[in-house]
Amino acid sequence: MDILFAALVLGGMGLLFGGLLTLTSKVFAVPSNPVRDAVRELLPGANCGGCGYPGCDGCADAIAAGKAPVNACPVCSAEAAEQIAAAMGVAPADASARLVAKVICQGDIEHCKTKFNYTGIQDCVAASLVSDGNRACKYACLGLGTCVKACPFDAIHIDENKKIAVVDEDKCKACGKCVAACPKGVLDLQPVTRPVRLMCRAAEEGYLVSDNCRVGCIGCERCAIACKFGAITMVNNLPVIDMEKCVGCMMCAEACPTHAIWADWDERKIAEINPEECIGCGMCKRQCQFEAIIGEKKMPHEITSACTGCGACAAKCPKKCITMKVREHTRDRHAKVGTTPEPVLAVKPEAPKPARTPEMEAKIQAALAAKAAREAAKQTETMKETETPVQVAEAEKAE
Repeated sequence: MDILFAALVLGGMGLLFGGLLTLTSKVFAVPSNPVRDAVRELLPGANCGGCGYPGCDGCADAIAAGKAPVNACPVCSAEAAEQIAAAMGVAPADASARLVAKVICQGDIEHCKTKFNYTGIQDCVAASLVSDGNRACKYACLGLGTCVKACPFDAIHIDENKKIAVVDEDKCKACGKCVAACPKGVLDLQPVTRPVRLMCRAAEEGYLVSDNCRVGCIGCERCAIACKFGAITMVNNLPVIDMEKCVGCMMCAEACPTHAIWADWDERKIAEINPEECIGCGMCKRQCQFEAIIGEKKMPHEITSACTGCGACAAKCPKKCITMKVREHTRDRHAKVGTTPEPVLAVKPEAPKPARTPEMEAKIQAALAAKAAREAAKQTETMKETETPVQVAEAEKAE
């Protein structure tokens, strides 16, 4: 009887609490978001945290709420990102904005000196504990593969000849695990496309860098001087490039004496003027800061090979007759012509000689007369020395 009573009590409590839970779930129910659910289905479910949110659920919530871009997941493929954008009803994200890991160092064993032969554990963290690594530059990649072990996508490896990390951009998902694992901080997540990049982190005085590495930034500031658009500032002896101001002229990389600034030379632009539409207003010439445009007023203008592809002329052209295209030849810095429509002369003309004043002319004539007198006296002495006694006697009689 006691057992039956206990069972009835427990059963009644179960029904009561079950009803309460059902009622509570209906009262406090969160309405389902079909867009969020669709986004969650498209996410890979890796829960890697590379997006900066707590797993794929958190990423889906942020995307659906508009707090994160549709390409917030670094692991998603381009097709999946496009499907997420379609589910959200927005335009797909620009593929050029995709992030990839970049090695901010060129200090391989060919360019950077080695302090000592390291034979310990083949790991960058372990090697960095021994005199801050075996590379002469303390900012250089040690090339022992800690980043390789951290990458879950096999997107990074060590060049066996140069002993430096190399990223496979096609495989990289920008999860950031290699960046976090590198003890030297030479890895960074950057857009896959960028006209110029600083490839050095050696924040030291120039001679200290050049003594250790041939391709390191020496802080000479030539890049900042060459930039006509105020996109470069020097911070801790290193140039900082403001990509919002950068126009892709690549003059900073062209001016860099150590090639510490990388440039995408294959995509360098050059302006082209349509002569049929150009009215010769001269606006393009006034905008060009590289002296690369020639042409007379009210006549079609031309672009020389000194053009850097900055696009300032195309942006200001009132007739919109200037287009930017990928250049086929290397820029010729000697093709600058200034604002004159005349071509550059191959030989610099000689400067005209200054006119002689009367005082200068008098001094010159006096010097010439004195010189003639000296030469006549010298000639007379020579003749006397070579004459015979008979000739001397005849000369005296004649006198």
